[in-house]
Amino acid sequence: MSNQAPLDARVIPLRPATADPKPARRAAAPPGPAPTAPAPAPREPLWRDLVGDVLRRERLAQERTLKDVADTARISMPYLSEVERGRKEASSEVLAAAAQALGLGLGDLLSRVQGELVRVTALRAPVGRGTNRSTPRASYDGLCLAA
Repeated sequence: MSNQAPLDARVIPLRPATADPKPARRAAAPPGPAPTAPAPAPREPLWRDLVGDVLRRERLAQERTLKDVADTARISMPYLSEVERGRKEASSEVLAAAAQALGLGLGDLLSRVQGELVRVTALRAPVGRGTNRSTPRASYDGLCLAA
């Protein structure tokens, strides 16, 4: 003899049971284009994602391993990996150490990240929808960080 419940007792339905087992008829859709949901507004890029992208791109351009750069910067390899993937928000000391390990100054790293920010936001800039192309967009000519 088994203590197990019958199979139908262990099944969790995905939809609630209805009184009418016949599927409900749907009304015919009116002819014409199907309504579309409005596209979500583009999300601003996160600073940590941009920093990680620049660090990884520079490391790969130098054909160096994550372990090599982490050892040179005296940062743990898993932490540097998470910084490169945008999972961790690195301190200025960690960023300076990683930049120096790659032969860059902190200003060089931040300047490259700022350039990436300009590039990414220019790609995501809405065209149309009430914007006038002759109106200049706000420019990111300088680097501004707020803590």
